[in-house]
Amino acid sequence: MAKRKQYPLRIDPAVWEAIERWAADDMRSANGQVEWILREALRKAGRLPAKPEAARQEGES
Repeated sequence: MAKRKQYPLRIDPAVWEAIERWAADDMRSANGQVEWILREALRKAGRLPAKPEAARQEGES
């Protein structure tokens, strides 16, 4: 499994609360929701590398 990068995130408390609510609605952790939001933004912008996603999916099986 690929090593995951840790990064301290400074975020507005109101934005974090909104992310936590959204995560709960989607049955994800807040951290998982942030990663999902970032991946979706990268995918829509055509900037998501193909290899890390494929490796991530293989590791989840």
